[in-house]
Amino acid sequence: MPEPVLLKLGGSVLTEKGSPGTIRWENLAMISSEIAGHQSVPLLIVHGAGSCGHPEAHRFQLMDGLTGHNREGVFFTHRAVSKLNSSVVTALREKGIEAIGIHPLDSCYAENGRIVAMECRHIMEMLLRGIIPVLHGDVVMDGIKGATIISGDQLVSYLGRALRFGRIGLATDVPGVLSGDAVIPVLTPQTIGQVRIGSSRHTDVTGGMEGKIRELLELAREGTCSEIFHVEQTGAFLDGRPHGGTVVRGGS
Repeated sequence: MPEPVLLKLGGSVLTEKGSPGTIRWENLAMISSEIAGHQSVPLLIVHGAGSCGHPEAHRFQLMDGLTGHNREGVFFTHRAVSKLNSSVVTALREKGIEAIGIHPLDSCYAENGRIVAMECRHIMEMLLRGIIPVLHGDVVMDGIKGATIISGDQLVSYLGRALRFGRIGLATDVPGVLSGDAVIPVLTPQTIGQVRIGSSRHTDVTGGMEGKIRELLELAREGTCSEIFHVEQTGAFLDGRPHGGTVVRGGS
């Protein structure tokens, strides 16, 4: 079997982040076409929530955990991200891709906002059988806080370790990690202090680019590289060609 690939689709790629619940259908169609042209690649997809989930999580303050007054936020937030996941899976299947949605709320357990347990054996079995699992940022139960929000980026970090992915790519609405207008070609734990990374200008309860880099640097410290690139370069990434983005790796 060819080397499996973990592909993260940013929430800002799939949704209009300033417009709650609005999906960017043209991007979704373009991504689905690219993936359809690479069906020999065993692929695990994780996508962000964007405007389908972040507003609900923010409204119910789920990042602060459960209180006696916000339990309904678990339902409304999960419903919003599940709707986006269903749209992503449907778009992929319309291109002939054997995709299926997997909800982290069903199989993921956290403590103090971090995943501590997640059933992954079924995901690996899907990869071996030619099925593309599609996971997403979600609300999950938390042994300390009651409930919390798990970002797509934290899922990338966890699954990258648990399933030992050698190739991890993040498709975003920017060409890579930027310093001014220039893309930083390589980012390491040693050079991160030289870079100023801002958070999303829209409602984002999971830290925006800052949270993304934090998760990827943890992978880099353990020897797993990842790549950040513009969504229009998804095909180049899947081909293993240069995409003009940022490589996050260990070393200096």
